[in-house]
Order: sequence, then structure tokens, then C-alpha cells
Amino acid sequence: MKIVTDFPRKVREIENMFIPLSDGTRLAARIWLPEDAKSDPVPVILEYIPYGKRDGSTSGRDTSTYQYYAGHGYAGVRVDLRGTGESDGLLADEYAKQEQDDCIEVLAWLAKQPWCTGACGMIGISWGGFNGLQVAARRPPELKAVVTLCSTDDRYRDDIHYLGGCLLLRNITWAEEMAAVLSHVPDPAVVGERWRDMWLKRLENQPLMLDNWLEHQRRDAYWKHGSVCEDYTSILCPVYAVSGWPDGYTNTVPRLLSELNVPRKGLMGPWGHQYPHMPNALPGPQIGFLQECLRWWDHWLKGKDTGIMDEPMYRVWMYESARPKTFYSERPGRWIAEPSWPSPHIKPQSLMLNVGTLSITRGPETELTIRSPLHTGAAAGRFSAWGVPGDLPADQREDDGKSLCFDSEPLEGRLEIHGAPVVELEISSDKPVAQICVRLNDVAPDGASTRVSYGLLNLTHRDSHEAPTALEPGKRYRVRVQLKDSAYAFPPGNRIRVAVSSAYWPLVWPSPEPVTVSVIAGASKLELPTRAPRPEDDDLKPFLPAESAPLEQATIHRDFSTRETTTRDLVTGETTYVLARDYGSQTIEHIGLETEGGKRETFRIGEDGPLTARVEIENWHRRGRGDWQAHAKSRTSFRATETEFIIEAQLDAFEGDKRIISRNWDLRKKRELI
Repeated sequence: MKIVTDFPRKVREIENMFIPLSDGTRLAARIWLPEDAKSDPVPVILEYIPYGKRDGSTSGRDTSTYQYYAGHGYAGVRVDLRGTGESDGLLADEYAKQEQDDCIEVLAWLAKQPWCTGACGMIGISWGGFNGLQVAARRPPELKAVVTLCSTDDRYRDDIHYLGGCLLLRNITWAEEMAAVLSHVPDPAVVGERWRDMWLKRLENQPLMLDNWLEHQRRDAYWKHGSVCEDYTSILCPVYAVSGWPDGYTNTVPRLLSELNVPRKGLMGPWGHQYPHMPNALPGPQIGFLQECLRWWDHWLKGKDTGIMDEPMYRVWMYESARPKTFYSERPGRWIAEPSWPSPHIKPQSLMLNVGTLSITRGPETELTIRSPLHTGAAAGRFSAWGVPGDLPADQREDDGKSLCFDSEPLEGRLEIHGAPVVELEISSDKPVAQICVRLNDVAPDGASTRVSYGLLNLTHRDSHEAPTALEPGKRYRVRVQLKDSAYAFPPGNRIRVAVSSAYWPLVWPSPEPVTVSVIAGASKLELPTRAPRPEDDDLKPFLPAESAPLEQATIHRDFSTRETTTRDLVTGETTYVLARDYGSQTIEHIGLETEGGKRETFRIGEDGPLTARVEIENWHRRGRGDWQAHAKSRTSFRATETEFIIEAQLDAFEGDKRIISRNWDLRKKRELI
């Protein structure tokens, strides 16, 4: 990434400014803007998230990004949500109405500043990508355009909590990570002596978010709130939607392009859950995303004709076939583009799932059964990859061996797909609650199996996520499993594989009792969204090389490190997966703040006993400066009976070596057909 220090306009930084709200709450903001903005006002670009703007969580990235925008004639504004960072108040849950209400006030306040033209944009990745869409749906007049990265339009169907009606284990680990985020200490250099009272009030009132999320195991009003898919017409401002194939939110971009009625663009790259210009946007290649954003902002916030809206609506990195690995520094492929989405250039191709094969013709109906070992899924990788070694799916052969597999003949020619593969299954179960995972794999001549896409379905949700119904054992059902969107080129000589398993651990919590699932070969099929190469792809305007302003200066005392291990006890049959990450230790030089932290996640399960499943998670972090030192530790333990989920959680916070608070939760939640 090229570091740029010479900009068209000189930049000044406001380390902290409090934005007043109508209820007396003040939200803490960090602002970069041109030095002459009062005499030559500029539009605002706002990012609004709960990760402290000066505690090392995002501050390095923020400095490089918003200094860059400011140097090109914008005010870059990073605001801590209510109850986080140095902002007043308490945060009760993610994406609450209060969060949106506050943001609407923030936008109105920013637009009235003498250094602002009155035009505002919002940008954000993950949480900030979510609330950019959610606030746009509230139609504040100051908000003129949005860039949303790695987000969702449907908080139940396609988020970190549930997928296909299945309970994601990421739901549990994310709740524990939020416990860590909400226990970060405010900086006394900003808030003064009241830091201790602010911190204690937050700790005493900190919610156990997993309590909220398990209270709503179906797609009810709780999840519909903040899901802009409920009314796409509520969004009136232009939207640029961005993600990457290893990210957990690949489906949002094509849905927004398909459903919104406003000027819109989409971008899908090879990288994971990162901004596409950053060095950790892996697999590469990275792109000049800040320059791309400037073209978007200049068009919509300054009224300049940058040509961005004359280009294809949807730019996508199409993967070439690659050997399965859990990390790539770069992933081979090429850029393609669609003028609109859905695209007229995508043609469906159907293949029948016959006994052991995929073929154009339909074979005789044959009942095939599968009862996957519960550790099936060990090669799944993380729900959302961050460009960290170990995150991506491994060779699928181990999981394929525990699944029903349907293979095509070796391909005679290259086959490219772009879109969402769909598998329709005639299926039955011997138990009233069951789940399936369907994977689409690329199988090399030597047997190496690379996961291209996957989909999950809780079979009790086969007709509805709002009103699931138990299965009648032995009854035959037809179900539709839409796999995640993908763009992939299968080479000649490789095979296409559909693999169906009845478990997918440690991505998904298992059904309450051992299940045997039957699939009717000859009555089930795969539909692939095929796309022939187009000569127009060769003429696409290339993205500029990645660049940014200098990163925030920090002295690294201990580097980031990660370790992932899977072990299997051949006597007991228990499989244990451990993810251990040390976020390292650093001092942020210009404010003298020391930060460090880490986490450990442990997942255990027996081979054929779903009630043996256990999750244990620990997070810790420290913030300090000289004699002022504060740290917190949080822990969550999760298990289940056939009828209940059982959660035990602890939170301990320390000022120096003195523990100032200790909280404990012991909860039981009824299982609702999960």
C-alpha cells in the first residue's frame, strides 16, 4: 500500500469533540478536516461504531483513512456510540432504535457546523455498514449517500446469529466479544476524573447480549427491526455495497443491487472482512478503495462528474480454481462486471443428484441415508474470514467423507458460475428436529476438494423462519437450500461435487438428538448460475493501486499471533477445536496509551452425542498510561440439554490489581426447534 503525505488541502485533526444530543447525552467524536474548512466548507463522511476511537481498536485505520479524505476536501468524522469509547450513556443492544435516533441527531449537528456544506455521507464496515443502511432507511435529509461494507439487509436470515434457521456458534463467540467491547474503559485524558464513574456504570449495567439473541430464535419483530429488507423503498439515497467472498456477508451485495430502487453500485473482491485497500485485506489483490470512494463521494456529495455511475453496476472478482488452503496472500482470478443485477448474462444449468453422481439426466429414485459424525465441519473455516492464517476452509476431503457426495464427470471444458447456486432436495428425517449443510466443492483430479460455496438449513424452518414446524419422522419433504453467492471458474478435468451432511461443527450448533437424514437421489437437483466469459471484461477500467494516509504511529511491544488446533481423542471420540489469539501489545504514541488483549475459544463435541457439545470462551484486555491501569476479563460457557440452552458467564474488571466489580450470569433458555 502506498502511503501518501502530500494532499491538495492541508489537514488538521480535532482529537476529541463532544456532540450534544437533545437528552443531554454527549457523543465523543474524532474529526479530521481541511485547515481552511471554515472559509471553504466541505461535506462530512461519518463512521459511527462502538469500538473506541482512540483505544487502539480502530484508531490506526481511522487515522490513515480520514486524514486521506480530509486531504481531498472532506471532514472525516469517527463517533463512538452511546455507552462506548468516551461517549456518555449506556449501550443496551446492537442496532437499537436509540442508536439510530442518536445518529440522526449527529448528522443534523454535523451538517450545521460552519466547516460543513450541509451534505453528509456514511461509511462503515460490519457494524458501521449495518447502521449506515439502517439510518438511510430513516431518511435524514442530511444523508446524501452511503458506502456499506460487509453488512446485511436481513438481521435474522443472513447475519452472525442464525443462518438458514440454524444457530451459529459465531452468535455465542460474538456475544462474548461484545462483553469485552462494552467493558473497555473510558480514557481519563478525554473525560477527566469521571472516567471511573462512567466505567462502573457501564459495567454494572452491561447486558449479556446472548440473553437477547437466544430470546428470539425465530425471525420475529426483534430481528425485523433494523432489517432494511422489510422495506427497501425506505432507502432514498444512493448506496455502494461492498464485500469479499471469504466474508460472512456475501449475499447482501447482490440483494441490495436487485431490490433497491436508488442509484447503486456493488463490489465483491477476493478479500475477507476488511477494507479493500488495507494490507490485511487478504487474500489479495487489494485495490485503491479510498480513491474509489472519493469518486463516489465527489459525485454524490460535491456534484462532480467522476464517471463512476457510467461504469457497470456490479464489479466482481471471479476466482480461478486453487488448491485448498486455510490462507492465501493472493487468490488468482480476474475482474468481471455486470451492467445490472440480476444479470441477463447468467443462465441456469440444472444437474440431477443421482446415486453418487451429478448428471444432466435424471436417474431412478433411490433413498440414501446419512448420519454424519458430529465433528463433521472441521474443515469449514471461520464464519467470516479476516485475512488471518487459519480462517479459510481447509481441504474438504475429511468432511466429504462424512457426507453424501454427488460428483459430476470430469469437466470437458471450463465452467464459470456467478450468483447463488441452489440445491433442491427430496428429504426425510427420523427425528422432528434436524439440520443439513450443503456444500458445493471443486474436486481436482488427485482428489483435493476446495469449497466453493455452502448453505445451511434447519429443516424445521423449511417453509418459514417466522413459524417453523417440527418434522414428521419418515415423511418426505421438498426443501430448497440457497447457497452463498459465488463467482468461480471450474477448470477442465475437475469435478463438481455436492456434499450433504447432517452436522457442521464448529460452525453450527447440533440438533438436540442424533439424526439420520434421507436424501432421495433422482428427485433432487443442483441449479448452477452459469456465466460465459464476456469480451467486455477485458476492457474494464482497472482499479488504482491501494494507497492511504500514514497509519497512526504505535510502538509494538508484542506482535499479533494466532493459533488454531483440532484434536480428536480416539478413545472417547471427543473432538476439541481451539482458537487462541493474542492481539499483541502496543503504545499509541501521540496519546501515550498502552493497549493489549487476547482471546481463547474452545469447542468440544463427541462423535455421536449432541448433548456433549460445549463452548468455552475467554476474552481479556488492558488499557493504561503510567500509574493509571485498567483491565477486564470476560468468560462464557455454553451447553445444552434436549430442551434448553444453558449459559454461564462472568465479568471481572480491575483498576490496577484491585478488582472493582464482578458479575455472574446463569441462564437457561428454551430451545425452539433448534
